[in-house]
Amino acid sequence: MSDSEVNENDIAIVGISLRVPGANTPTAYWENLRDGVESIEQLDEERLLAAGESPETLRKPNYIRASGSLEDMKMFDGEFFGFSPKESAILDPQHRHFTECCWEALEDAGHPPEKFEGQVGVFGGCGMGSYFYFNICTNRELVESVGHFLLRHTGNDKDFLATRVSYTLDLRGPAVNVQTACSTSLVATHLACQSLLSGESDLVLAGGSTILFPHDRGYLYAEGEILSPDGHCHTFDHRAQGTVLTSGAGVVALRRLEDALEDGDHVYAVIKGSAINNDGGQKVGYLAPSVDGQAAAMVEAYAVADIDPTTIGYVECHGTGTYMGDPIEIAALTQAFRRSTDATDICRVGSVKTNIGHLDTAAGVASLIKAALSLENGQIPPSLQFDKPNPEIEFEKTPFRVNDTLSDWPGTQSRRRAAVNSLGVGGTNAHVVLEEAPVARQPSSESQRPYQLLRLSARNKKSLDGNTAALADHLQNNANISLSDVAYTLEVGRRDMERRRVVAVRDREEAIELLERCDPGRVFTHSVPDGEVSVVFMFSGAAGQYPGMAMDLYADQPVFRENVDQGVRLFEEKTGRSIRTVMFPDEAGKAAAGEALLDPGIQLPAIFIVEFAMAQLWMSWGVKPDLMIGHSMGENTAACIAGVLSYKDGLELLIARGELMERTAEAAMVSVNLRADELAPLLGDSCDLASVNAPELCVAAGTIEAIGALEKRLDEREVEYRRLPFKRAAHSRLYDPILDEFRAVLQRLELQPPEIPFVSNRTGQLILDEEATSPDYWVEHLRRTVHFADGLDTILSTPGRLLIEVGPGQSLCAFARQHPAARKHANVIPSLRHRDDPITDAAFFLSGLGRAWASGLDIDFSPLREGENRRRVPLPTYTWNHQPY
Repeated sequence: MSDSEVNENDIAIVGISLRVPGANTPTAYWENLRDGVESIEQLDEERLLAAGESPETLRKPNYIRASGSLEDMKMFDGEFFGFSPKESAILDPQHRHFTECCWEALEDAGHPPEKFEGQVGVFGGCGMGSYFYFNICTNRELVESVGHFLLRHTGNDKDFLATRVSYTLDLRGPAVNVQTACSTSLVATHLACQSLLSGESDLVLAGGSTILFPHDRGYLYAEGEILSPDGHCHTFDHRAQGTVLTSGAGVVALRRLEDALEDGDHVYAVIKGSAINNDGGQKVGYLAPSVDGQAAAMVEAYAVADIDPTTIGYVECHGTGTYMGDPIEIAALTQAFRRSTDATDICRVGSVKTNIGHLDTAAGVASLIKAALSLENGQIPPSLQFDKPNPEIEFEKTPFRVNDTLSDWPGTQSRRRAAVNSLGVGGTNAHVVLEEAPVARQPSSESQRPYQLLRLSARNKKSLDGNTAALADHLQNNANISLSDVAYTLEVGRRDMERRRVVAVRDREEAIELLERCDPGRVFTHSVPDGEVSVVFMFSGAAGQYPGMAMDLYADQPVFRENVDQGVRLFEEKTGRSIRTVMFPDEAGKAAAGEALLDPGIQLPAIFIVEFAMAQLWMSWGVKPDLMIGHSMGENTAACIAGVLSYKDGLELLIARGELMERTAEAAMVSVNLRADELAPLLGDSCDLASVNAPELCVAAGTIEAIGALEKRLDEREVEYRRLPFKRAAHSRLYDPILDEFRAVLQRLELQPPEIPFVSNRTGQLILDEEATSPDYWVEHLRRTVHFADGLDTILSTPGRLLIEVGPGQSLCAFARQHPAARKHANVIPSLRHRDDPITDAAFFLSGLGRAWASGLDIDFSPLREGENRRRVPLPTYTWNHQPY
C-alpha cells in the first residue's frame, strides 16, 4: 500500500498483548500457531486432585480431563498499579490480567500514557465473575470485614473492567464495558474503531478477559450441549461435537492509520472495516446462530471496508467445533461471498479454538490477533483437529477450504486480506476486515552516530533485571533489527520509572554482550531519589589531565568543539603559544604532549578550556547546575560558569596562574590516606596541607626533598600514599613569592557576583558575593588549603543531589562516593573517561547523559536522532514482579 492509498477510515493495530493457554506473549502465541501446537491439556489425576476436583467426580464416565488453563493465573504485579496486597487479592483475576494486558499493549505500541498526546480509550469485557463466588464469598472473614457491596464493586463486577483500567492508568478517553457474550472482544474492537473515527479517541485499547473458576479442572460432558466429548475442538471436522471452554485475555491497541504512519508506529495489520448486528428473533431459538444474521454483518463489513470479498485470502472463523454451528457459519460466509463470485476454493478458513479452545469474551480478540500475525508473517497457520469435513458442509460448493497445514501466504499486487468472524450467544455478530500493513511512510534511516544509548527502567530491581535479560534475548533473536530504532523505542515508548539502567553500545553484538554481563563499567544502574533532583557540577583540579583528553568529544559534539576552539584562540592570542597540538596530539606527539601538560602554564589553561567547554555541553543538553564546586583551579571554572568571570577573563586568570606557578621552585605533592589531624604531625616544618579531599584522604605539598622525607615517615607507619603527577607545590608556602603578582592580575579583571551558587574551597560553605568579587579571596584561594571534604558536607546535607564531575579524570567522583551521604541519597557520575578506558569520549559522554536521566533528570534526547527517520519497533514488554494472590 502506498501513502496515497491510505483511507481516512483505516485503523491500525499498533500494539497487541495476550495470555492464552500455552502462551503469554505474541511471539510465543505465533510460534504455537505456526507449529500447530494444541494447548488444550489432558490432565492427569494427580493434577486434578491438587486443583480440588473430588475423586467421585473423576470417576464419572462423562468427566472430560481437558483444560485450557493459564500457567500464571494467580500471579499479579499489584504494586506496579498501586494496589495493596489486600486489594490485589480481592481483584478478580480477569481484571488483573486484562489490566496487565492493557499496559503491555501500550508498551508494544510504544505509547505509554504519559508520553501520548491525545485521548486514550478502553473498550472491553470479561466473563462471569466466578472468582467472586468461589473465592471471595467463601471467605467469611473477608466478607464481614469489607462487605458484599464493596467486594463486588471494588474488584469483581463486570461493569468496572474498563473503567478501572482508565483510572489505574490515568486514561481520559471513553471507558466502555462491553457484554455480548462470546463476541464481546471483537464487538469492543468495532466500537473502538468507531471511537477513533469519530475523533473522541486517538488511541484505543480493545479486548476481553475470561478466566474460569474453579481453575485447571476438567468438565462433565452432556450430549446435546456445547462441550466436546473428547476434550478437543474439531472445527469443521466430521467429529465436531463441541468446544472446550478455556481461559485467557487479550488486548489490541488501535490508532488511526494516518496517525500511526505519521508517528512511525509499527503496524501489525490494518482494519479496513467492521460491522456488528444481531440476529433478532428470526431463528430457531435464542441460543441458536442465524445464517442470515451473520451474513448481513459480513456484507456490511465488506461494504464499510469498500472491498470485494473475493480479495480476502483467509477467514478466521468463530469455529466452535459444534456439529450445527460450523455449517451455519460456512453457509453465512458463502452467502456473503456469493454476492461477488461463484468461484470455489478461493479462500481458506480456520479457527484458533482448535489450538486454545474457546476463550468466551476473549475469543474474538484472540482470533483478531491470530489474523493480524498471519498477515504480518505471510503465513496461515494450520487449523488443527481436521481429518475430513463435517458432512453438513459441502466445501466443494463453497468459496472455502480448511487450512489444515501451514501455508505460505505470499504478497500480491492486491495485498493480503483477512476477515475475522465472532458470534455471541444471544445473536450479536461481529465481522472485521483486515489488510496487511502498508510500507512505512518513512523507512528507518541509517544512524550517523557510532553509539546508541539503550535506556531501561522498572519499579524494582527484579523487574529491571528481567527487562535487561529480555532485551538481550530479543536482540539475540532478531539479527536484522535496527539498533537505532531499538534505542528510539526505549526512549519514547516506555515509561520512565524509578529504577533505571543505561548502556551506550556500538552495535547489536556489543549490546547483547553488555546486557547479558551487566558489566558495571559500561552498564550503569541508578535509582531516582525521592523529591526533586538538583544538579551539582564538580570541576576538577590539576593532575587529571592527559594528552588527547576529550578528543573524540571534540570531533562528535559541535557545542564542545566551538567552545574549545574559542578557548584555544584566546590562549594563542594572549600567549603566542600553541596549545591545540598539546591537547589533541597525533600518535607521534603524545609523549611530548604529556610532558608539556606537566607544566602549569599549559596544564591549567588546557584543563580550564576542557572544563568550560564540557560545562557548556552539559547545559546545551538541558543539564544545568543548581550548585557548583571546584577543586583548586576548578573553582576558577565554577566562577566562570557562575558569571563571576567571563570566559576570556577566566582563561586570562588561569594563564597568569599557570605562568606564575612555573616560576616557583620545582616541587612535589603526595596524596595520603590519613585524616587531616593524623597527617598534621607528620608534615614537619617544610610541608603544607594542600587539600582535604575526603575524611581520610589528604594531600601534602612541599619541596621534592620535603615530600621525600614525608614519604619515608609514611612508609615507617605503613600508611598508603600516592605521588601526584604535578611538578609544583600547590597551596603551599612555595607560592608566597607570586601572590602579589597574582593579586595584581585579579585587580585588572571585572569580578561580578555569582549568578549560580558555588561552594568555596576556603570555607566549605556557599561563597558570599563579597568573597567572589574580592581579589584577596582568590589570592588566599591559591595559597591556602582546599577544604573539598567540607564542601561535600555542605552539598550533601541536602538529599537528591546529582554530582557531575566536569573535567578530565574521575578523582572528584571518587572523593564524593566516599562520603556517607552520597551512598544514601546522591548519584555521582563523571563526564570524561579514564585514559585507560577502552570506550571513546563520545560514547562515555553519551553514557553520562544516560546516567543523568537514570538519576532522575528529564533530558530531551531528540538531538541524538536529528535528521534521522526513526520508527517504533516491537520490543519485550515489562517484566512483572508477580506475586501469587
